[in-house]
Amino acid sequence: MAIEKSFYMTQEGKEKLEQELHHLKTERRQEVVERIKVARDFGDLSENSEYDAAKDDQAFVESRIAQVEKMIRNAVIIENDNDNPDIVSLGKSVTFQELPDGDEETYTIVGSAEADPFEGKISNDSPMAKSLLGHEIGTEVSVATPGGDIQVKITKVE
Repeated sequence: MAIEKSFYMTQEGKEKLEQELHHLKTERRQEVVERIKVARDFGDLSENSEYDAAKDDQAFVESRIAQVEKMIRNAVIIENDNDNPDIVSLGKSVTFQELPDGDEETYTIVGSAEADPFEGKISNDSPMAKSLLGHEIGTEVSVATPGGDIQVKITKVE
């Protein structure tokens, strides 16, 4: 039996997934079933684009349900490391400045399941997070990016 991947997330992230799962199972599934019923009434299924679209949507919903259930089942809740408040770790927000004279940026390092760069949440699997994890305030870190390595200085950890 294969070992299943762990999904690191905050308690808030797990709760969002549980809400999404509830929505998918109680509302989205029913919506798709209704669309399939209506599309069947249009007649010949071999040339029925509404039926094909509804079946595709059904496959997507069922796939997402399975994916979310697996993520919840294998969730590892990130606890803040209060022993070392100045060390970058999962679940903490880190502020850094690109050297020599870049602007400050702040990101929260979360598991891949809840990463959303537009909300300031980056995955612990990202090159930026991998480079920052384990370092403390005041440390200069080299980060490998597609455009080449950059130097950043950690200015705050919360």
